[in-house]
Amino acid sequence: MDHLVTIAIPTYNRADQHLSAVIRAALDQTWTNIEVIVGNNASTDGTEQLVESIGDPRLRGIHHKTNIGANGNFNYLLDEAKGDWFLLFHDDDLIDQDFVESCLSAIEPGRDYGFIRTGVRAINADGNIIKERPNQILGPEREDLYLSWFRSMTGFYLCNTLYNTKHLREIGGFHSLHNLLEDNYALVKLLARWEHANVEDVKASYRYTYDQRTYQVPVREWCQDFRQLLEMIVEQCMPEKKDQIRAEAQLFFGRLCIRRANAIESRTRRTVARMTVAQYFGINTLRYRWRLIRK
Repeated sequence: MDHLVTIAIPTYNRADQHLSAVIRAALDQTWTNIEVIVGNNASTDGTEQLVESIGDPRLRGIHHKTNIGANGNFNYLLDEAKGDWFLLFHDDDLIDQDFVESCLSAIEPGRDYGFIRTGVRAINADGNIIKERPNQILGPEREDLYLSWFRSMTGFYLCNTLYNTKHLREIGGFHSLHNLLEDNYALVKLLARWEHANVEDVKASYRYTYDQRTYQVPVREWCQDFRQLLEMIVEQCMPEKKDQIRAEAQLFFGRLCIRRANAIESRTRRTVARMTVAQYFGINTLRYRWRLIRK
């Protein structure tokens, strides 16, 4: 079946940066049955003019008069999608020309997938490769996917994930407690109900920079989002695997939160944030923090 694929690009004030390259990466896919939607979140830098100047019939721009927030834009684009499959493509990331084709080639007849994922690479502001991570999975079960994630054998990013549009809508789209981990929540919800497919090859690139919310959002909110995600994961795992999954998830998520705590400039606030992380993820996380300090 020649599936229609929607590549949705939420953007805000990136007309003079990476947006042109991102749109071109979407339009240049070897899989030609695509639609590309740019969700312009009330940009003030000529984004509308840039999108409208491209002139490809597969491309359309949605230009919001007021900024509806990043998460609102994500879900607006999902509502607008006509494709059977959906890629939410950040306006500074990249995908290889055969990303979509590689994902759809992984589909096996008679199976119902919630999403398909590839390997991923990190690139810097100039597009140079920093590191690559093939999509290496321990086994076919969802527990195997989670353990592979916690052991850094695979990466969960938007740019390397092709979602089943219908199923993504059925789980309510992109939402998390504080809308910090909405893509991870979507994957976990989809895993609870449908199968997943994996492509080992690296076919997508994320920009190794941090948006403002990465280190400016209070650490407690990150802890709460990660803690709720942890409980969602453990709840859907086999009873004999729950303790192992919980232990590895606590350390993995705790480390991610500790990095945010360590970036706080104020010594007092940094100490409070570290203790908050230990409260949510256990004393092993606090020990990990001391190892970081000693390095």
